[in-house]
Amino acid sequence: TDKVNSFLENKNICITGAGGSIGSELCSQLTDFNPNSIILIENNEYSLYKIHQEIIVKGFDKNKIYPFLVNACDEITMTSILKEKDINIIFHAAAYKHVPLVEINPLTSISNNIFSTLTICKLAKKFSVERTILISSDKAVRPTNLMGATKRIAELIFQAFSKENNNIKFSIVRFGNVLGSSGSV
Repeated sequence: TDKVNSFLENKNICITGAGGSIGSELCSQLTDFNPNSIILIENNEYSLYKIHQEIIVKGFDKNKIYPFLVNACDEITMTSILKEKDINIIFHAAAYKHVPLVEINPLTSISNNIFSTLTICKLAKKFSVERTILISSDKAVRPTNLMGATKRIAELIFQAFSKENNNIKFSIVRFGNVLGSSGSV
């Protein structure tokens, strides 16, 4: 807990996909580590409203929460947010994860899972964000479906940015089935 606290305390933390299963849990748990601010990025209005309210009800200072109804692929708006909020850490959890829906909507899924990742990495580099963490999936290992393939490409994008000689740390964490998340086995 002490290491996590030193990693998060007094930081401006951005979570893409803040209203999703993983993103909303991250948001909720971050409040325990006294960040300077939490920047919520979500393209679903109700999900954004819901996590924003949950954090306020939990007792986190509402003046330190910034909910943005925006798609993480929107480079212009994301540039404005990163510039204005002086973000130290990004948790990139924005992704479509329901395999059957991804298969039916391949272009939208590619846009969201791959191009939002590219946008986030480019902006993290541009604004010298200290740490950028990709929330990936176990389905990225030898992918057998489009969802897994898009998450694998997202990982490759992170790895490419990580290899560049800069002071930004790009990290990846893979989740499997998460108890209580939507669509998990």
